[in-house]
Amino acid sequence: MLGKEEIAKRIAKEVKDRFYVNLGIGIPTLVANYVREDINVEFQSENGVLGMGPFPFEGEEDADIINAGKQTITTLAGASFFDSAFSFGMIRSQKVDLTILGAMEVAENGDIANWKIPGKMVKGMGGAMDLVASAENIIVAMMHVNKKGESKILKKCTLPLTGVGCVKKVVTELAVLEVTPQGFKLLERAPGVSVAHIIASTEAELIIEGEIPEMVID
Repeated sequence: MLGKEEIAKRIAKEVKDRFYVNLGIGIPTLVANYVREDINVEFQSENGVLGMGPFPFEGEEDADIINAGKQTITTLAGASFFDSAFSFGMIRSQKVDLTILGAMEVAENGDIANWKIPGKMVKGMGGAMDLVASAENIIVAMMHVNKKGESKILKKCTLPLTGVGCVKKVVTELAVLEVTPQGFKLLERAPGVSVAHIIASTEAELIIEGEIPEMVID
């Protein structure tokens, strides 16, 4: 099974040259560390940053330069800062090519629930509401099962929704799944993980066609 860093590495392969990319809180923030060095990518944060770089090394943090998750970040040459109104204007006008979000649950029709944490007080869904309403290409980075071993890849979400029918692809510690009109299609499996194990860990039905290749992480 993959760790969070390896999930981020696999998603980084989905980032293409000249993409504008928004990274959500959690695993998605790690993706910036693994994008190929031979391509030009602009990372956008809805709190008003364009041109984010990798996380700073210890001792080099600047408390005034943070992402939407309040983590300290670095910026690349040519980075710019602006207010939230301008930032959300970029998002709502579909200037962002790829959005990478975390989730508690994803349903087979592409619904996502990623803001209401059971048993905890949460202020709200924040910028994710605009992202899922506007983005045309959303990839979810998440764990396939919860701490109880229960599937988070579902026929229907049980938690309050953030967005409806918006997710295009899901990468978990077990698999890469594509959301199709017929449901989840299994594209890749994590190294050493069997198709049978993925099926047993998934509440939703999976579309399986032919031999399923292992993910290439490095």
